[in-house]
Amino acid sequence: MSQGLPATGSVLQRSVSARGNQQQPQSPEDDDRKVRRREKNRVAAQRSRKKQTQKADKLHEEYECLEQENTSLRREIGKLTEELKHLSDVLKDHEKICPLLHCSMNFVPMARPDPITSCLPR
Repeated sequence: MSQGLPATGSVLQRSVSARGNQQQPQSPEDDDRKVRRREKNRVAAQRSRKKQTQKADKLHEEYECLEQENTSLRREIGKLTEELKHLSDVLKDHEKICPLLHCSMNFVPMARPDPITSCLPR
């Protein structure tokens, strides 16, 4: 180590010879800082993954609830459609024998739309 040149492996040589991702820590403080940064990043990544999983779970629960509600509403539509058909049939049967509809005072026959098709969603 003559002529004032730094020793091999010194801080100066490591910082000058280090290139890109192969950079060596320059001191124990840098090592500690790097370890703390990696730990902090690891914890943040875990927190982010946990939050993402919770969000996905919540969306899945919401999806399941909406599917159940949709199924229930479809059943209700089916029941109401059947009830409407039944009541329309009862009304048609009644109109055949209703004395008020066959009264001579009724001069203008009333045309009514089909109640089943007019009430169904389009």
